[in-house]
Amino acid sequence: MLIIGNGTLVTLGRNCRVIEDGGVLIENGLITKVGDTAWLQKEAPEAKLIDCRGKLIMPGFTCVHTHTYGAFARGMTLKDDPPASFSQILERLWWRLDRTLTLEDVYYSALVTFIDCIKKGTTALLDHHASPNAIFGSLEQIAAAAVKTGIRANLCYEVSDRDGPQKALEGIEENSAFIKKCKAENSTLLSATFGLHASFTIGPETMERCAQAAHDLKSGVHIHVAESREDVADCREKYGVGVVGRLDRYDLLGSKTVAAHCVHIDDQEIDLLAGTGTAVAHSPQSNMNNAVGCAPVKQMLDRGVLLGMGTDGMTASMPEGMKTAHILHKHCQGDPRAGWQEIPRMQFDHNARIMAGFFPLPLGALTPQAAADLVVIDYDPPTPLNAENFYGHLVFGLAGSTVETTVVSGNILMQDRKLTTIDEAAVNAKARELASKLWERF
Repeated sequence: MLIIGNGTLVTLGRNCRVIEDGGVLIENGLITKVGDTAWLQKEAPEAKLIDCRGKLIMPGFTCVHTHTYGAFARGMTLKDDPPASFSQILERLWWRLDRTLTLEDVYYSALVTFIDCIKKGTTALLDHHASPNAIFGSLEQIAAAAVKTGIRANLCYEVSDRDGPQKALEGIEENSAFIKKCKAENSTLLSATFGLHASFTIGPETMERCAQAAHDLKSGVHIHVAESREDVADCREKYGVGVVGRLDRYDLLGSKTVAAHCVHIDDQEIDLLAGTGTAVAHSPQSNMNNAVGCAPVKQMLDRGVLLGMGTDGMTASMPEGMKTAHILHKHCQGDPRAGWQEIPRMQFDHNARIMAGFFPLPLGALTPQAAADLVVIDYDPPTPLNAENFYGHLVFGLAGSTVETTVVSGNILMQDRKLTTIDEAAVNAKARELASKLWERF
C-alpha cells in the first residue's frame, strides 16, 4: 500500500476537485481512496507515504497518437535538399529512416521514447510503428521496451503498399499476431490495435485485406487521415470520395478507430466521424512543423467528434503540446477566446474516453477504482489554484515545470527525478551507438 500525499491534489475527471494537503491511497495498482492525507494515513497506517509537500499531484498525461520509431532522427542531417512539401518530408526523412531500422533499433528507439515519456509525465500512449525491413517481431520489441520501463502502451504496425505487396502482407500478419497475443495475455498495461499508414499509400486490395483482418479480430484501426492536401487529392482522384468516406466504405470507422490529424476534412466528413463515434487525434506541433495546415478543432468539437490530443512523436510532453494548441487555435481563428475550453476538454475528458477503448481500467482521473497512474510536479502555485482555473495554471505555469515522480499502475517509475526501472545513461549510450550506425545507412 502506498500513499502519495501532502500535496495540492487535482483529481480531474467529471467532478474535478482540488484538495490542499491531499493524497491518494494506492493498492494493487488501483486508487482506493482520495482525500486529506492525514485522513488517509489514519485509514491505512501501514501504507508507505511519499511526501509531496509544496508539489502538485495529478493524473498522468495520456497521448493518443505518437511514433516511437522516430527517436533516432533527433539531430540527424538529411542527405537531400531540405523538403519543400509534406510528401518530400516523408520521402526524404521518415520513409528513409524507417527502412533503415533493425529490430534492435526499434527496441532502443522505444526505450528512449518511453524514458522521455516517464520524465515528462506521460503515463499511457497509443503508438503507431513502421520498420519495413524489420517487420516481424517489431511490435514485440516495442512491447518489451514498454514492459521494461513500466509504461502503459497500445501498439500497432502501419500497413502500407509503399514498399510493395509483400511488405504489406507482412504488416497485416504482424498486426494480427500481436493483437491475438495481447488478447490472450489480457494485460492491463499492454494492448494492440490494427495499424494502417494512410489512404494514399494503401491500394484497394490491401485496404480490403486490412479491413477483413481488423473485422475478424474485432479491432478498430489507427490511421493517418487527411493530414495533408496530397492525401485528400489522391483519394478523391482515385476513389471519388474524401479519406473519411473511403474508410467508411470499408466499415473502418467506429468507436475502436483512431483517425490521426484530420486536418483537411469537410463538414460532411466531420459529421461522419461524429456519427460513427470515431476518435480523432490532434497533433498541433507536428501539423505546424510539417506546414500542412490547422485542423478544424472547433468545428469537430461543436459537431460532437471525440477529438483528443496526440503528439505525432514531436514531444513527450503533453503540456507542451497543449500550450501549442492553445496558442495555435487563437491565431488560426483570430479569436482570443479559442482554446480555453477546447484544449483541456480534448486532453483530459476525450483522451480518457479514447483510452477506455484500449485499456480496461479508467485513466485520466484520481478517483477510487481508477488506475493508479499519476505524476507529482514541482509546482507551488504563486496564485490561487482551484478546479475552475487549473487550465490557466497548466498552460502558463505547469508547461515549463519539472515532473518529479511518475507512477503507473501503482509502480513508481521515477521518484525525485530518478528513474527506478532502467539505467537511462546505459540506454542513451547504446542508443547513440545504434543511431550513429543508422545515420551512416540512412
